[in-house]
Amino acid sequence: MAQERPGHTLQTTALVNEVYLRLVDVRRVPWQDRAHFLAVCARLMRRVLTDFARSRGYLKRGGDSPRATLDEALLVSREPPADLIALDEGLKALAAFDPRKSEVVELRFFGGLSVDETAEVLKVSPDTVKRDWTLAKVWLLEEMNRQEKR
Repeated sequence: MAQERPGHTLQTTALVNEVYLRLVDVRRVPWQDRAHFLAVCARLMRRVLTDFARSRGYLKRGGDSPRATLDEALLVSREPPADLIALDEGLKALAAFDPRKSEVVELRFFGGLSVDETAEVLKVSPDTVKRDWTLAKVWLLEEMNRQEKR
């Protein structure tokens, strides 16, 4: 949300509120631990943001919006946001190929989790998360470039 323009219709509080409302309906989930809760929140934030992007009528490939790289800096920078719809489609393709790498991106990019927190959620080592994060970014950039050329 830090990359959005001032006065953007989906404010951070609205995003958190929307995630909360979706969590309220998830009463039957047997929460395992904090890590499980954070993983579900990251997935819901991804859905809310991509649904919002689609509802705003953004073109499938980003139209004339500026390109942005998938990087941790996007979480706190003033740079334009990545095309969330293309990213979502890329994550779906990555999940079919390697589900854990897709989860790493979802937790780090949408959930804002650190390497250590992501490792805790996925029950893997921080080095594995770093390796997955690096490989997933490269894979997603190639996939998003391939989608753009279509």
